[in-house]
Amino acid sequence: MAQSKEEFLEQFGGDYGYPDAPRGIDELRAADFKRLEGMVYLDHAGATLYSEAQMADVAKDLMSNVYGNPHSQSDSSMATSDLVTSMRHQVLKYFSASPRDYKCIFTSGATAALKLVGECFPWSRDSCYMYTMENHNSVLGIREYALSKGATVSAVDIEEVVDPSNNQGSDSLFKISKHSNQRRGDDVLLHTHQNGSLTAISGSNLNLFAFPSECNFSGRKFNLSLVKLVKEGKFIGTSQQQGRWMVLIDAAKGCTTEPPNLTVYPADFVVCSFYKIFGYPTGLGALIVKNEAAGLLNKTYFSGGTVAASIADIDFVQKRKSIENVLEDGTISFLSISSLRYGFKIIDMLTISAIARHTASLATYVRKKMMDLKHSNEKNVCIVYGQQASKVKDLKMGPTITFNLKREDGTWFGYREVEKLASLSGIHLRTGCFCNPGACAKYLGLSHSDLVSNFEAGHVCWDDNDIINGRPTGAVRISFGYMSTYEDAEEFLKFLQSSFVSKAVGLNNGYMMNMDTLNLVDDWSQQAISDIRLKSITIYPVKSCQGFSVQGWPLTTGGLKYDREWLLQGSGGEILTQKKVPELSSIRTLIDLELGKLFLESPKHKDKLQISVLENLTHLRAEVDVYGQRYEVQTYGDKVNSWFSDAIGRPCTFMRCSSSKYRSCTINGRRDRLCRDTRSKLSFVNEGQLLLVSEESISDLNSRLSSGNVNGKQRMFVDAMRFRPNIVVSGSASYDEDNWKRLNIGEAYFTSMGGCNRCQMINLYQSSGQVIKSKEPLATLASYRRQKGKILFGILLNYEDSMDEEDDTVIERWIKVGQEVYPST
Repeated sequence: MAQSKEEFLEQFGGDYGYPDAPRGIDELRAADFKRLEGMVYLDHAGATLYSEAQMADVAKDLMSNVYGNPHSQSDSSMATSDLVTSMRHQVLKYFSASPRDYKCIFTSGATAALKLVGECFPWSRDSCYMYTMENHNSVLGIREYALSKGATVSAVDIEEVVDPSNNQGSDSLFKISKHSNQRRGDDVLLHTHQNGSLTAISGSNLNLFAFPSECNFSGRKFNLSLVKLVKEGKFIGTSQQQGRWMVLIDAAKGCTTEPPNLTVYPADFVVCSFYKIFGYPTGLGALIVKNEAAGLLNKTYFSGGTVAASIADIDFVQKRKSIENVLEDGTISFLSISSLRYGFKIIDMLTISAIARHTASLATYVRKKMMDLKHSNEKNVCIVYGQQASKVKDLKMGPTITFNLKREDGTWFGYREVEKLASLSGIHLRTGCFCNPGACAKYLGLSHSDLVSNFEAGHVCWDDNDIINGRPTGAVRISFGYMSTYEDAEEFLKFLQSSFVSKAVGLNNGYMMNMDTLNLVDDWSQQAISDIRLKSITIYPVKSCQGFSVQGWPLTTGGLKYDREWLLQGSGGEILTQKKVPELSSIRTLIDLELGKLFLESPKHKDKLQISVLENLTHLRAEVDVYGQRYEVQTYGDKVNSWFSDAIGRPCTFMRCSSSKYRSCTINGRRDRLCRDTRSKLSFVNEGQLLLVSEESISDLNSRLSSGNVNGKQRMFVDAMRFRPNIVVSGSASYDEDNWKRLNIGEAYFTSMGGCNRCQMINLYQSSGQVIKSKEPLATLASYRRQKGKILFGILLNYEDSMDEEDDTVIERWIKVGQEVYPST
């Protein structure tokens, strides 16, 4: 990496690392971001990170000073008011906005600032609200106010077609595509509502044009010349609309590296959120509003701090003259506002221009490397959105890269697969559409019918439906911040190279197995004498608690009797698992079939808990939802619930599955006929009734884990129990179980439901009574056991129960350790 960094510095050394600042990037990162050790944070467009020195200054300030409510005249209140005034000027300075021309209104964030503009703007039926397609949902949401007042709404696509440096003050450098107008029906109000009465519109109507200074999806920076073109009536998209045009800039993303200069580009409204700039505080933003524009805003609601006088029992209110007081409802977040100075302290030390150059150098370097990345067949791995699609060679881009990844055969990797693998590598990034539906549809090439079809297929924001009809529904986004380093960039590129670039395919010889293109072994007939034997049987009565091993165990319509028949539900209705509550792994379980009792032990309790598995409980609850399945459950009394609550350190309810849900079987039975509808009771399992792993597959995994350990690190070793299997078999070749369609053990027959998709739960293990979380073995499994976004290990089985044809009763069968296993494909 050292040589590569030297090459990087040769090209970007003048911009990277703050060479003119008191502290360089390496010193800054080591001193103020120690918590980032071992991770790569690349979601600065979502939220950048606060520095440790910044938070120390905030804490010292709050512990040393007394700040009172500013709506008073006490010394502490006046101190707060002075500080707030100072911070307003600091914010205006950041945007090069003169206090003579602009006001700073504090809000709870950029979204609240946009909402404030939307609800207070003087819309009429003659107004038009126009916005660019590449806009955040919070900007699109303003159209609800416009449409409700009868205004026309229109979206436009804007592309730069010539070099912006040759700008002659006209819109000739833009190609504009106007979408169809949106307008509500004739029943909308055709008047504005002011002070409780309907008043007809008089005089010139007002229109609003909104665009982002930087697109939070693609990273494209919009040319701020749009401000003057729109306001001066020279913009083709707005020139045909009667009335005066005002301009709104969403700078929530752009102001982190290049805040709009309002002296040069005098927009009427600009919004921002401070956590995007320097990490803390969250829940605080600002609306920068031009004085003359502020005077046009019609605010109906009044509150504490916004009025000079009001009378409770008659219609009398006089609002304050200060626009800040009129628009800021209630007591502002003055302690958060007081902390702004320590964020701006960092910005002033590094300078915003140096931050822009630093982050741009990293983004430019990574973007170029990504576009050069190819599979062995010379097909591109990365499809980068934004700059690639532009006709302007040197289109300005922010420190954001949004992309999707393709396999060697041209199919797509799902963005959730990328996100999961990145998490295993300690890389934090963002996936989806980032609340920017216009840009998402534009760059992914999704039509209106595609979007509706995806929704009807069940796709909504933040879900796992990343590929529908062979096309991505969203993308992957990385973004750099002022504390990002070359090492962050290089780790991300290594992750792409190791996880998504095609490699040689080999079988059982140590090479990566490409499961997307590998043909599994040919069908083979069931052997007369099997070399495969049942090595162990484990029952897990309580979901996510410890299991217990047995030499033999009966089967029921639900699989192994009593397996995962109980679980714990949190106080909020959530299902508790080891991923959420690692303490569950310390609870030991045992069922004595002769006594008919479930025994439970916890290191937090000196007494065992005994629960009858035979008696019917009187506490019957309505159905509950467990991972999309509905169950009727039985619950227990306070004594049992208290025992578990103490054991895991949080309130919970212990419940037992009492429902009988059935699924039909459509595979060929052992007599070469379609089997009858197999009664398969669903206990609290995620998918199949039983999980099988093989000793040989475990051995192969451990061999790979061992070979991956370097620099004298202790050898990583996992046993079969890390995967919580019900059945462990031995005697087969490693991963032969992938091909099994059915198998029988003794007189019991099982159907394979396919591979088991592993999650991060297998990375949890106990050591000296503590639950330890690591990246293994899931990270290694991801390197060679990945198929269409799933990381497979072991197979899921359903039991085919048998019925006596004479009396229609279920025949109880047992499986026993040592029995031969007969698989077939």
